[in-house]
Amino acid sequence: MRTPFQGVWNIIRFNWPFYVLSLVVVLFIFLVRYNSSGWLTIAANILLFLIVASTIISLLVSWYVYDHSGFYELNWLDDTPAGESETIVNINAGFDETSALLENRYKNAELIVCDFYDPAKHTAASIARARKAYPPFSKTQSVSTVQLPLKDASANKIFAILSAHEIRSADERNSFFSELARVLSPRGQIVVVEHLRDTANYLAYNIGAFHFHKRADWLNAFSSAGLTSEREMKITPFLTAFFLKKNGTAP
Repeated sequence: MRTPFQGVWNIIRFNWPFYVLSLVVVLFIFLVRYNSSGWLTIAANILLFLIVASTIISLLVSWYVYDHSGFYELNWLDDTPAGESETIVNINAGFDETSALLENRYKNAELIVCDFYDPAKHTAASIARARKAYPPFSKTQSVSTVQLPLKDASANKIFAILSAHEIRSADERNSFFSELARVLSPRGQIVVVEHLRDTANYLAYNIGAFHFHKRADWLNAFSSAGLTSEREMKITPFLTAFFLKKNGTAP
């Protein structure tokens, strides 16, 4: 069971240096404002408003997405059933909040969990903090983004939920999706969920949106791997799900 503010609290504690820095900057600007007058006071007021407002907005959006929207109830997967004895692969980037949920949802399927986190390549400090706070799902396999320990065409469904954006290199990302295409069965499906670098996420996260990838970048990565997005879904205005199949596969 998730607690009411688990999502937004995780964001704060995994990214606490950013919030400490923001607080220091706010205190400094407040001191400047207190000891100034005229145009300098006006400029300080504007800066204070922008910093405080953007921080509050990003946290409110995060609370909405991760704690209030029902995202982790997985109702957005109602049109993605699993048959008897299917093989499902869930791929994370060092922080896994979905494997237990998928295991509960697809009780009759075999669940394989893969973690591609490599601290030499995926350098976000927040992931290292998250790994200390949350133990991995049982039987999680440590894998490479460019070589999954799975047989060709062995997976009926593959999930990459809020993980693939940690692959910062476009070449590595293309190789990763080529690997997913290799292990996907002919009529299988890949589900990728991500924030996009788009207007909604710019408004919500300001410069933080640069950590996300553009929709065109995702589509290019899918295409280079021989995959087609057969359906897109806005889970919230800030989260997009891509449902992928192999090129030339009939619906």
